[in-house]
Amino acid sequence: MRDLRMKQLALALEARPAPTFENFVAGRNAAALAAIRALADAPSGVIYLWGQPGCGRTHLLRAAVRAAQRHGTNAALLAGSGPDWKLAERTRLVALDDVECLGEPDQIGLFDLCNGLRASGGGLLVAGTLSPATLSLREDLRTRLASGLSYQLHPLTDAEKTLALRDYARHRGLRMGDDVVPYLLAHLQRDMATQIAVVDALDRYSLEQKRAVTLPLVRAALAEIQGDARGAGTEK
Repeated sequence: MRDLRMKQLALALEARPAPTFENFVAGRNAAALAAIRALADAPSGVIYLWGQPGCGRTHLLRAAVRAAQRHGTNAALLAGSGPDWKLAERTRLVALDDVECLGEPDQIGLFDLCNGLRASGGGLLVAGTLSPATLSLREDLRTRLASGLSYQLHPLTDAEKTLALRDYARHRGLRMGDDVVPYLLAHLQRDMATQIAVVDALDRYSLEQKRAVTLPLVRAALAEIQGDARGAGTEK
């Protein structure tokens, strides 16, 4: 029974919830979130997002595509490396990540797509690490990307993450010791998707164990999972 519980917890900790608007913790990015929600509801125009890794760029792009598709809109997420421009031509909402990775031919493809979406009334959501003005892209493409709304995304501070995770746990009816969230942030991946998945898993595990989510329980659970993983790695 213990092995089954630990295996279930390990699988839960490895899981990542699908990116949605609902599980995006906005922090200082509330204006960007509102604009992207509106774009997913009614695709039109250009929104450019920029910021360093971990700020939530990819989460918002994926969430926008999922939301638009739920509304019946033809939407697609393209990567900055080898995008499928034929697919994009048939799409009402196009989301493109890592725009700074585009080579010259793909920059032309994106420029043509901008013009096509403008003519058809579609929407374009683009993300990169730098502001539009500082991207090393064709001048005409930079102008197109800067023609709509532009938002710099700010990563959550530790204080914002702690508050968000405690609020999330409280909404689930889960009581955790004050030292649990700082421990999770210090010992596991720090992105919010991982942290929320961990809280969900610990909630289920604590119910099965009939124990409160305290730091000793968290340490014991993670230690056993790591021990099981090392043991599995040595099997032949």
